[in-house]
Amino acid sequence: MQVNRLDHINIITDRLDDTAEFYVTLLGLERRNAPAPLTPRNAQWMHDASGQAILHINAVDCPRTFDRPVEPGAATGAIHHVALTCTGHAELMGRIAAMGLSCQTNVVAAIGLTQVFTTDPNNVLLELNFFGD
Repeated sequence: MQVNRLDHINIITDRLDDTAEFYVTLLGLERRNAPAPLTPRNAQWMHDASGQAILHINAVDCPRTFDRPVEPGAATGAIHHVALTCTGHAELMGRIAAMGLSCQTNVVAAIGLTQVFTTDPNNVLLELNFFGD
């Protein structure tokens, strides 16, 4: 057995449309309806350029196979942040400015990494990583 890659992140929200549009606008992800039995009203999946659904965005009333209490908008508990490897640093910074988002930048010169931290509408901390960009 081996882990091949991270499949997706699931965000439970009381702001489904705002959250989906945030990821379209900031990261250029493609918004698609989740497969049945989920509905467009309770679930949207955000796809990367290769067509992989990397973010599942579910409304608070969306049925869940493994149900547990979730408090939308609260800090993400034991999960500190979600990190995504990206390209197009200058374009991202322009989008952040246009959206009026706050962010923090960190440079790890030893490995050629620029990190941009910002939060989504649900207070999920994003670490957007740019290597040599």
